[in-house]
Amino acid sequence: MVISPGLLTVMAHPDDAELWAGGTIARHVQTGGTATIAVTKHDPIRASEATAGAQILGADLYFLDELTPATINALLTEVRPDIVITHSTDDIHPEHRRCAEQVLAALPEVVITTGHPSRVYHCDGYNNLDQHGKSLHLPTIIDITDHWPTKIAALQSHASQPILDHFGPMAETLSRLHGMRIGVSHAEAFRALPVLGRVPAAKSL
Repeated sequence: MVISPGLLTVMAHPDDAELWAGGTIARHVQTGGTATIAVTKHDPIRASEATAGAQILGADLYFLDELTPATINALLTEVRPDIVITHSTDDIHPEHRRCAEQVLAALPEVVITTGHPSRVYHCDGYNNLDQHGKSLHLPTIIDITDHWPTKIAALQSHASQPILDHFGPMAETLSRLHGMRIGVSHAEAFRALPVLGRVPAAKSL
């Protein structure tokens, strides 16, 4: 029996997974993998939007009471993903940075105990900038051209947020920027992180 690889995104806000990795999630699911989105609990409106977005992408959804190494340890131990995507530790948004730091703090013990995940990635940030105003270094670029409509549909589920005026156009600009780098229409970009000192070779995420 072939076990499909599991992809887990751990994000600070309910629309982050769709914004930074929605096309990659949709692509992963369509090619036979499983996907889970984990975000912190927010108000009922945002929770409903997150549920709708995850359903469009074909992903399961977890709400975390808080982002701590303990809660993330429990999540990783239960889900046992092969791949984890989270924010950059140098992201502009302080809550994004904190989320990434908590994920990294939880990883060593979980990987030693369970062997999962084997690959971990940072995602893009607002206008591809870090907190110092420099471009984020994201050398792993994933073609999401065929999954762009799904990504946008999932992102538009978050109607309480400024999707049409802000996040949607930014997603379009970033996806075309990354797409041009590999000669496709739309793409998302990531950076692999060492897992217990190793960055395993992989043809994709």
